[in-house]
Amino acid sequence: MNYSQRLNRVIPGGGHTYSRGDDQYPSNAPHILQRAKGAYVWDPDGNRYLDYGMALRAVTIGYGYEPVVMAAMEQALYGNNLTRASIVELEAAEAFCNLIPSVEMVKFGKNGSTVTTAAVKLARSYTGRSLVAICAQHPFFSYDDWFIGATALPKGVPEAFQELTKKFSYNDITSLSALFAENPGQIACVILEPAAAVPPKDGFLQKVRDLCHLNGAVFILDEMITGFRFHLQGAQVLFDVQPDLCTFGKGMANGFSVAALAGKREIMELGGIKQDGMERTFLVSTTHGAEMCGMGALLKTIQCYKELGVVEHLWAYGEKLVNGMNDVARELGIESAFQVEGYPCSPNYVTRDAKGEVSLEFRTLFHQEMIRNKVLIPWMALCYQHGNEELDLTLTAVRASLQVYRKALEDGVGGYLEGRAIRPVFRRYN
Repeated sequence: MNYSQRLNRVIPGGGHTYSRGDDQYPSNAPHILQRAKGAYVWDPDGNRYLDYGMALRAVTIGYGYEPVVMAAMEQALYGNNLTRASIVELEAAEAFCNLIPSVEMVKFGKNGSTVTTAAVKLARSYTGRSLVAICAQHPFFSYDDWFIGATALPKGVPEAFQELTKKFSYNDITSLSALFAENPGQIACVILEPAAAVPPKDGFLQKVRDLCHLNGAVFILDEMITGFRFHLQGAQVLFDVQPDLCTFGKGMANGFSVAALAGKREIMELGGIKQDGMERTFLVSTTHGAEMCGMGALLKTIQCYKELGVVEHLWAYGEKLVNGMNDVARELGIESAFQVEGYPCSPNYVTRDAKGEVSLEFRTLFHQEMIRNKVLIPWMALCYQHGNEELDLTLTAVRASLQVYRKALEDGVGGYLEGRAIRPVFRRYN
């Protein structure tokens, strides 16, 4: 059996996130990886690829960055997980509360789904309401029922749960106003990312906050991707808006498993034990939530961000990369079919067919050809160790790949794809 067969025989989906599955990659992609360093990954056969997946955006400084690794190892040697709260757990919590202006208390976890679900639970407890409003354009908030029940994959989620989640549109405040009007006194919270590829317009985030407070709902910002990438203190600082609750994860510990639910004391304390006579809310209670190696990695990552200017580098490198890729597309006369958009620190490439329609087949073709040129680019996650050499390597691969892309626009993509196209994660049938 090959690696793909072995993986899918023992792991449902072939990996522990669906975005790592075979259906998300071209057929010539490595099925398994062995190691990584800096901005590169290697497969078991020794093939090296420049990586823009960066562990699903969790690595922002670079793979195996030794100061962070050594800080994590030091804490592991202290015991890694103690019977009561650890010193490094306290230090990490204090550092995080001091870092983010909107944060007065924090609860750590090991993954984003845990803390976004905890945020929703806390909002329901605080308001006594059941409904949740989510942004329709933001693709993923949690693997838990409150979110998955609102996707194309509701199988396994009780219908009653599916009915508790409502959708509104980004940059369309009237769509959110309509939800509040249709469900008076029932919406516990509104959750969205501060921004994805499209920026907030006309004070949209401030309007969402104000609408939440006017209607007695909790305003939650999901900063899994934007936090520690758009700004060290979160995109909430970049866009000058303070949420009631916020969630962080991904790059906050440079690949170590750390996520955070954080926010206002009056809401967070509902999960506490020091308010005598208050009805209790059982919030997050995880054995490994504040594992010491992760806390050490978080503290060192914050320090490295400040010393190295990581966020500034992500913006500067991203601007060069976005401009370079778009320049190549223009030179080849296919700028209407291939375009890189979004914020320079977190860009996104868009692929269209000859009719101008967004195309997964052409996205697969581009990624297939980039892999052929030793660049793994399922999306565009940047890290501090993407530098001038990596920029040159990337743009050389882009030029070669887009030349094939141009031929496929003329001749039809089918003759150039080596296997089937990648498929949406949220689809009802395999």
